Amino acid sequence: MASLDRVKVLVLGDSGVGKSSLVHLLCQNQVLGNPSWTVGCSVDVRVQDYKEGTPEEKTYYIELWDVGGSVGSASSIKSVRAVFYNSVNGIILVHDLTNKKSNQNLYRWSLEALNKDSSPTGVIVSNGDYDREQFAENSVPLLLIGTKFDQIPENKRNEVLTRTAFLSEDFNAEEINLDCTNPRYLAAGTSNAVKLSRFFDKVIEKRYFTRDPSQVSFAFPAFICIIRNKNNKSQCHYDNIGESTSHSKIRIQ
Repeated sequence: MASLDRVKVLVLGDSGVGKSSLVHLLCQNQVLGNPSWTVGCSVDVRVQDYKEGTPEEKTYYIELWDVGGSVGSASSIKSVRAVFYNSVNGIILVHDLTNKKSNQNLYRWSLEALNKDSSPTGVIVSNGDYDREQFAENSVPLLLIGTKFDQIPENKRNEVLTRTAFLSEDFNAEEINLDCTNPRYLAAGTSNAVKLSRFFDKVIEKRYFTRDPSQVSFAFPAFICIIRNKNNKSQCHYDNIGESTSHSKIRIQ
């Protein structure tokens, strides 16, 4: 199989919001049966048909980098995560719709990934303290995804969706709300599927079809650092990303 061009998309958010389940659903079109904690980073690959159905259609690899969501207080945690933030083409911000704190923490995650976070790890940057000017010149496409939509009580949904609409406005990003245990939320032809495809097309376009100095060409590493779960159990597969998903591991003390 010929090698395909690729883009790198970070998947960021607090621990427990469902990032690993989301990535598995996006890449495998299946529900992840036994989710586990990711400490470090896990990478999976999705195939995207750019501008599908048009004369410009072309297939790309979308590498989804699921970054462990441990907050902690040690600056070493942030410095380890910084390794995964190099040469980013897009960011998916994931939050739990039933957990307001995970919504607020997206401001910190985005600022950290874009190297604009001057606050200590673990400090919440709430929307009340958020300065939109920090994103005025941001050229990295963002997508906001809320999980556990099915767990919101009917009488609370309007309140929750109003809050997430403000998040979407702050980040200048489209939003998708779903249940990671139900593939129908991303079924072909749904508004969520259209938004997702539009986001990935935008990432590809920024990377390959615009002259943006922040979207420079780069080589992806052959190996990825990952610990898959809280018991530090993992396997090392020394493959090239794009040919198959690569997993090696790193321990964070």
